[in-house]
Amino acid sequence: MHALHNQKYFAVEGNIGAGKSTFLTIIRTFLNARVVMEPHEKWQNVGGHNLLDKFYADSSRWAYTFQMYAFITRMMEKREASVSSSEVVHILERSVFSDRYCFAQNCFELGVMTELEWNLYRECFDWLAESHAATPHGFIYMQTDPEICYKRLLKRNRSEEAGVSLDYLRTVHEKHESWLIKKEGIASSLVDVPVLVIPCHEDFENDRELQKAHMAKIIDFLEVYHEIPEQVTARPEMSY
Repeated sequence: MHALHNQKYFAVEGNIGAGKSTFLTIIRTFLNARVVMEPHEKWQNVGGHNLLDKFYADSSRWAYTFQMYAFITRMMEKREASVSSSEVVHILERSVFSDRYCFAQNCFELGVMTELEWNLYRECFDWLAESHAATPHGFIYMQTDPEICYKRLLKRNRSEEAGVSLDYLRTVHEKHESWLIKKEGIASSLVDVPVLVIPCHEDFENDRELQKAHMAKIIDFLEVYHEIPEQVTARPEMSY
Protein backbone atom coordinates (compact mmCIF):
# COMPACT_ATOMS: atom_id res chain seq x y z
CA MET A 1 0.00 0.00 0.00
CA HIS A 2 1.24 3.48 -0.79
CA ALA A 3 1.92 5.79 2.12
CA LEU A 4 -0.93 8.18 2.68
CA HIS A 5 1.25 11.21 2.02
CA ASN A 6 2.02 9.91 -1.48
CA GLN A 7 -1.63 9.82 -2.48
CA LYS A 8 -2.98 12.59 -4.69
CA TYR A 9 -6.54 13.81 -4.22
CA PHE A 10 -8.72 15.47 -6.83
CA ALA A 11 -12.37 16.41 -6.40
CA VAL A 12 -15.00 16.47 -9.12
CA GLU A 13 -17.29 19.40 -8.35
CA GLY A 14 -20.51 20.59 -9.92
CA ASN A 15 -24.16 21.38 -9.49
CA ILE A 16 -26.90 18.87 -8.76
CA GLY A 17 -27.64 17.23 -12.10
CA ALA A 18 -24.29 18.12 -13.68
CA GLY A 19 -23.67 14.41 -14.25
CA LYS A 20 -20.98 13.77 -11.64
CA SER A 21 -21.90 10.16 -10.93
CA THR A 22 -21.97 9.32 -14.63
CA PHE A 23 -18.72 11.22 -15.15
CA LEU A 24 -16.97 9.33 -12.35
CA THR A 25 -18.18 6.01 -13.72
CA ILE A 26 -16.58 6.96 -17.03
CA ILE A 27 -13.38 8.01 -15.25
CA ARG A 28 -13.15 4.50 -13.80
CA THR A 29 -12.93 3.08 -17.32
CA PHE A 30 -10.19 5.47 -18.42
CA LEU A 31 -7.94 5.89 -15.38
CA ASN A 32 -6.28 3.59 -12.87
CA ALA A 33 -7.50 5.69 -9.96
CA ARG A 34 -9.60 5.15 -6.84
CA VAL A 35 -12.99 6.79 -7.33
CA VAL A 36 -14.80 7.75 -4.12
CA MET A 37 -18.51 8.38 -4.60
CA GLU A 38 -20.73 10.50 -2.38
CA PRO A 39 -22.14 8.48 0.56
CA HIS A 40 -25.75 8.75 -0.61
CA GLU A 41 -26.67 5.43 0.99
CA LYS A 42 -25.65 6.73 4.40
CA TRP A 43 -27.69 9.89 3.91
CA GLN A 44 -30.71 7.84 2.84
CA ASN A 45 -30.59 5.48 5.81
CA VAL A 46 -29.69 7.01 9.15
CA GLY A 47 -31.13 4.53 11.60
CA GLY A 48 -33.93 3.83 9.14
CA HIS A 49 -34.56 7.50 8.32
CA ASN A 50 -33.92 9.12 4.94
CA LEU A 51 -32.12 12.31 5.95
CA LEU A 52 -31.66 13.46 2.36
CA ASP A 53 -35.39 13.25 1.77
CA LYS A 54 -36.11 15.12 5.01
CA PHE A 55 -33.70 17.88 4.01
CA TYR A 56 -35.40 18.49 0.67
CA ALA A 57 -38.90 18.15 2.16
CA ASP A 58 -38.34 20.52 5.11
CA SER A 59 -35.06 22.40 4.68
CA SER A 60 -35.67 24.83 7.54
CA ARG A 61 -35.89 21.92 9.98
CA TRP A 62 -33.17 19.68 8.57
CA ALA A 63 -30.62 21.92 6.80
CA TYR A 64 -28.14 22.14 9.68
CA THR A 65 -28.50 18.45 10.55
CA PHE A 66 -28.02 17.32 6.97
CA GLN A 67 -25.12 19.65 6.16
CA MET A 68 -23.22 18.56 9.27
CA TYR A 69 -23.84 14.88 8.56
CA ALA A 70 -22.94 15.25 4.88
CA PHE A 71 -19.67 16.95 5.81
CA ILE A 72 -18.72 14.33 8.40
CA THR A 73 -19.66 11.30 6.29
CA ARG A 74 -17.73 12.74 3.36
CA MET A 75 -14.61 12.86 5.53
CA MET A 76 -15.30 9.31 6.70
CA GLU A 77 -15.50 8.02 3.12
CA LYS A 78 -12.27 9.76 2.14
CA ARG A 79 -10.45 8.43 5.20
CA GLU A 80 -11.65 4.88 4.59
CA ALA A 81 -10.51 5.04 0.97
CA SER A 82 -7.13 6.43 2.03
CA VAL A 83 -6.26 3.60 4.39
CA SER A 84 -7.71 0.75 2.30
CA SER A 85 -6.52 1.71 -1.17
CA SER A 86 -3.32 0.98 -3.07
CA GLU A 87 -4.06 3.56 -5.77
CA VAL A 88 -1.93 6.69 -5.87
CA VAL A 89 -4.63 8.93 -7.33
CA HIS A 90 -8.00 9.34 -5.62
CA ILE A 91 -10.83 11.16 -7.35
CA LEU A 92 -13.67 12.23 -5.08
CA GLU A 93 -17.27 13.03 -5.92
CA ARG A 94 -17.28 16.48 -4.37
CA SER A 95 -15.15 17.63 -1.46
CA VAL A 96 -15.98 19.00 1.97
CA PHE A 97 -15.29 22.44 0.52
CA SER A 98 -18.32 22.33 -1.76
CA ASP A 99 -20.32 21.43 1.34
CA ARG A 100 -19.03 24.59 2.98
CA TYR A 101 -18.86 27.15 0.16
CA CYS A 102 -21.82 26.03 -1.93
CA PHE A 103 -24.45 24.12 -0.02
CA ALA A 104 -24.17 25.11 3.64
CA GLN A 105 -23.54 28.76 2.81
CA ASN A 106 -26.45 28.69 0.40
CA CYS A 107 -28.69 27.27 3.14
CA PHE A 108 -27.78 30.19 5.39
CA GLU A 109 -28.28 32.80 2.69
CA LEU A 110 -31.65 31.31 1.74
CA GLY A 111 -32.73 31.51 5.37
CA VAL A 112 -33.16 27.78 5.99
CA MET A 113 -30.18 27.72 8.35
CA THR A 114 -30.26 30.19 11.24
CA GLU A 115 -27.38 32.49 12.10
CA LEU A 116 -26.66 30.39 15.19
CA GLU A 117 -26.62 27.19 13.14
CA TRP A 118 -24.39 28.81 10.51
CA ASN A 119 -21.92 29.96 13.16
CA LEU A 120 -21.90 26.49 14.74
CA TYR A 121 -21.38 24.88 11.34
CA ARG A 122 -18.47 27.17 10.44
CA GLU A 123 -16.79 26.67 13.80
CA CYS A 124 -17.01 22.89 13.48
CA PHE A 125 -16.01 22.96 9.83
CA ASP A 126 -12.96 25.16 10.37
CA TRP A 127 -11.60 22.90 13.10
CA LEU A 128 -12.41 19.58 11.45
CA ALA A 129 -11.28 20.65 7.99
CA GLU A 130 -7.96 21.91 9.31
CA SER A 131 -7.26 18.81 11.39
CA HIS A 132 -8.84 16.00 9.34
CA ALA A 133 -9.61 17.11 5.77
CA ALA A 134 -6.63 17.45 3.46
CA THR A 135 -6.95 20.07 0.74
CA PRO A 136 -7.34 18.42 -2.69
CA HIS A 137 -4.44 18.71 -5.11
CA GLY A 138 -6.89 19.98 -7.71
CA PHE A 139 -10.55 20.51 -8.51
CA ILE A 140 -12.30 19.29 -11.66
CA TYR A 141 -15.30 21.56 -12.17
CA MET A 142 -18.14 20.23 -14.30
CA GLN A 143 -19.50 23.59 -15.37
CA THR A 144 -23.12 23.16 -16.47
CA ASP A 145 -25.98 25.55 -17.14
CA PRO A 146 -28.59 25.31 -14.36
CA GLU A 147 -31.33 24.84 -16.96
CA ILE A 148 -29.59 21.73 -18.26
CA CYS A 149 -29.10 20.42 -14.72
CA TYR A 150 -32.81 20.87 -14.11
CA LYS A 151 -33.72 18.90 -17.24
CA ARG A 152 -31.41 16.08 -16.12
CA LEU A 153 -33.02 16.07 -12.67
CA LEU A 154 -36.45 15.70 -14.21
CA LYS A 155 -35.20 12.89 -16.43
CA ARG A 156 -33.59 10.84 -13.65
CA ASN A 157 -36.65 11.40 -11.40
CA ARG A 158 -35.15 10.74 -7.96
CA SER A 159 -37.81 11.00 -5.27
CA GLU A 160 -35.65 13.08 -2.91
CA GLU A 161 -35.05 15.70 -5.61
CA ALA A 162 -38.71 16.25 -6.48
CA GLY A 163 -38.71 19.57 -4.63
CA VAL A 164 -35.50 20.94 -6.16
CA SER A 165 -36.39 24.04 -8.17
CA LEU A 166 -34.61 25.71 -11.06
CA ASP A 167 -34.10 28.80 -8.90
CA TYR A 168 -32.32 26.67 -6.29
CA LEU A 169 -30.04 25.20 -8.95
CA ARG A 170 -29.24 28.71 -10.13
CA THR A 171 -28.12 29.76 -6.65
CA VAL A 172 -25.99 26.62 -6.29
CA HIS A 173 -24.44 27.35 -9.70
CA GLU A 174 -23.59 30.88 -8.61
CA LYS A 175 -21.92 29.51 -5.48
CA HIS A 176 -19.75 27.17 -7.55
CA GLU A 177 -18.77 30.02 -9.86
CA SER A 178 -17.86 32.30 -6.94
CA TRP A 179 -15.77 29.58 -5.33
CA LEU A 180 -14.03 27.87 -8.25
CA ILE A 181 -13.88 30.58 -10.92
CA LYS A 182 -13.79 33.90 -9.08
CA LYS A 183 -12.32 32.40 -5.86
CA GLU A 184 -14.27 34.84 -3.73
CA GLY A 185 -14.56 34.55 0.04
CA ILE A 186 -12.64 31.29 0.35
CA ALA A 187 -9.86 30.15 2.66
CA SER A 188 -6.38 31.26 1.64
CA SER A 189 -5.32 27.60 1.41
CA LEU A 190 -7.71 27.12 -1.52
CA VAL A 191 -6.79 30.15 -3.61
CA ASP A 192 -3.85 28.50 -5.37
CA VAL A 193 -5.42 25.06 -5.80
CA PRO A 194 -5.64 24.49 -9.58
CA VAL A 195 -9.07 24.15 -11.17
CA LEU A 196 -9.80 22.32 -14.41
CA VAL A 197 -13.04 23.59 -15.93
CA ILE A 198 -14.86 21.08 -18.14
CA PRO A 199 -17.98 22.43 -19.89
CA CYS A 200 -20.65 19.74 -19.48
CA HIS A 201 -23.60 21.33 -21.22
CA GLU A 202 -23.64 18.58 -23.85
CA ASP A 203 -24.80 15.04 -23.11
CA PHE A 204 -21.61 13.00 -22.75
CA GLU A 205 -23.10 9.80 -21.32
CA ASN A 206 -23.33 8.04 -24.68
CA ASP A 207 -20.84 10.11 -26.67
CA ARG A 208 -17.58 8.15 -26.73
CA GLU A 209 -15.62 10.87 -28.53
CA LEU A 210 -16.71 13.54 -26.04
CA GLN A 211 -15.80 11.22 -23.17
CA LYS A 212 -12.32 10.75 -24.61
CA ALA A 213 -11.92 14.51 -25.06
CA HIS A 214 -12.89 15.13 -21.42
CA MET A 215 -10.55 12.39 -20.18
CA ALA A 216 -7.67 13.77 -22.23
CA LYS A 217 -8.11 17.11 -20.47
CA ILE A 218 -8.11 15.39 -17.08
CA ILE A 219 -4.96 13.42 -17.89
CA ASP A 220 -3.20 16.60 -19.01
CA PHE A 221 -4.36 18.30 -15.80
CA LEU A 222 -2.98 15.50 -13.63
CA GLU A 223 0.33 15.42 -15.45
CA VAL A 224 0.85 19.19 -15.59
CA TYR A 225 0.27 19.87 -11.92
CA HIS A 226 1.55 16.68 -10.30
CA GLU A 227 3.99 13.85 -10.84
CA ILE A 228 1.46 11.16 -11.63
CA PRO A 229 2.78 7.64 -12.34
CA GLU A 230 2.31 6.59 -15.96
CA GLN A 231 0.26 3.53 -15.00
CA VAL A 232 -2.49 5.82 -13.66
CA THR A 233 -3.29 7.19 -17.10
CA ALA A 234 -2.31 4.17 -19.21
CA ARG A 235 -5.77 2.73 -19.83
CA PRO A 236 -6.19 0.86 -23.14
CA GLU A 237 -9.70 2.30 -23.58
CA MET A 238 -8.19 5.66 -24.51
CA SER A 239 -7.10 4.22 -27.85
CA TYR A 240 -10.54 2.97 -28.85
